[in-house]
Amino acid sequence: KKLILQWQYNEMIPDRKTTELAHLYFNPKTHNDGIPLRPIENTIRAPTTNISKFLDKILRPISDDKCTKTTIIDGAHLITAIKTYANKGLMKPSTLFCTFDIRNLYIMLPQEEALNILVEFLHLHGYRKVKGIVLDSIRKLASIVLKENVFVYDNKLYQQTTGGAMGSSFTLTLANIFIWKW
Repeated sequence: KKLILQWQYNEMIPDRKTTELAHLYFNPKTHNDGIPLRPIENTIRAPTTNISKFLDKILRPISDDKCTKTTIIDGAHLITAIKTYANKGLMKPSTLFCTFDIRNLYIMLPQEEALNILVEFLHLHGYRKVKGIVLDSIRKLASIVLKENVFVYDNKLYQQTTGGAMGSSFTLTLANIFIWKW
């Protein structure tokens, strides 16, 4: 029994001629005190990249649609949202604001919990399949992106055991869905 269609398989299969291991590098977070480093995995040609891109392509529109009312993406969007709330009469002198920062969210996502939340999110919004793929298969594909992620750093091979690759397109979508659960 085929769990995915041939065209889906073709989009996800890595090209054996160009595939290479991801490698880790660091970008300074110059906006933070002490200028800590942000780990980034170059996954452009990694074996799981096409699966990541495919999942992002089919799941990000759902995530964006279902989370748009509760998601603030940046400072400019926050200002627009505050104006909208004020125009609707929702801003009161007693209105309180709270902000928070989740440090290293992408690379600290608990993998199993994130996969469970992904399936819960889709199920709760009425999805049993996405683009003809059943949720169990989507979970398995997402698991490959998270759990089979290997990279090279300082001439040593590592497997990421927590979170997703910072630099993998699906990691952003998964992190947003994880935060949705909150």
